[in-house]
Amino acid sequence: MRIKALMVMGIILVALYAFRSQTAVQYKSIFKQPSNFPKSVYDFKNNPVTEAGFQLGRNLFYDTRFSRNNKISCGFCHIQGAAFTHHGHDISHGIDNYVTMRNAPPIMNLAWSTAFMWDGRITNLDEQPFVPITDHVEMDCSLDTVVARLQKDAAYAAMFKQAFGSSKITEQNILKALSQFMLMCVSANSKYDKVMRHVGETFTADEQAGYEIFKQHCNTCHKEPLFTDYSFRSNGFNILSTKDKGRFAVTRDSSDLYTFKVPSLRNLAYTEPYMHNGQLYQFKSIIPQYRFYIEDNPNLDTSLVHNGKRGFNITNKEAEQLTAFLQTLNDSSFVRDSKLSEPDIEYKAELF
Repeated sequence: MRIKALMVMGIILVALYAFRSQTAVQYKSIFKQPSNFPKSVYDFKNNPVTEAGFQLGRNLFYDTRFSRNNKISCGFCHIQGAAFTHHGHDISHGIDNYVTMRNAPPIMNLAWSTAFMWDGRITNLDEQPFVPITDHVEMDCSLDTVVARLQKDAAYAAMFKQAFGSSKITEQNILKALSQFMLMCVSANSKYDKVMRHVGETFTADEQAGYEIFKQHCNTCHKEPLFTDYSFRSNGFNILSTKDKGRFAVTRDSSDLYTFKVPSLRNLAYTEPYMHNGQLYQFKSIIPQYRFYIEDNPNLDTSLVHNGKRGFNITNKEAEQLTAFLQTLNDSSFVRDSKLSEPDIEYKAELF
């Protein structure tokens, strides 16, 4: 009897060890920190990125059931080929072709951001999707409705079970899964990154010269390697023709009037049009804008004023060199990464 009991106990211990090992693998984080990036600021302890959670988030990101009319997904305004921006629109279009007030910002390197949206109204990535889902101009839905729709899909119940240990579909886990997908939208494989990591790439003479010009004129706001300092600034663009007050609408602080979150300069080749309202349609318009067309306003960022004159005092040759450097920030592997694209039918069948 004693031997039999020991054998049973041994089987239980082996099974328990196997279960724990399987669980450890299932919930092992797949997020990788680029070696030339600073430490991420997202709290992964509360929401580790797992393969199952990421795949669930990927499916949710491209699911049109998040909109009132079942026609618009997150991926509708955040197109991978445009570095997850809304290509072709100066300001983004939402449900029933309603027009929003701003250009959709890219979903890229969000693990390093502490505030989201152009005005920074959201400070937690896990809460960010709530805004477009419920906004009457964007998706015009509710999380209660989304939960009710997804609960009718047995495939989703299985995916939530695998990702979070329970087949119950909750608002919190929907938002966490979406975060896991967005956190994996990491762009860190441009020529610039390869040069910084010393992995076989070097700058051309013009790119190197442009890099030095960038550090002199642009690095105050667009700090490398993320090419933004995540601050809110007024860049001297036309403010008379807009009702958008920027961050002022959030803080009601006059010093925030017409200030917007500094965007990253990564992947400019894919994210046109540019600025919060999409007023620059072409890449070649960006540098001339900052050389010749900076307008004054009470909150104009001081880095845009030199010796009493607005704009950057650089030559045409220097502008060409700066352009050459900015082109090294494009990451073609990011916009073509099949792991971030919309799952096809075969993939879903295999996954479910």
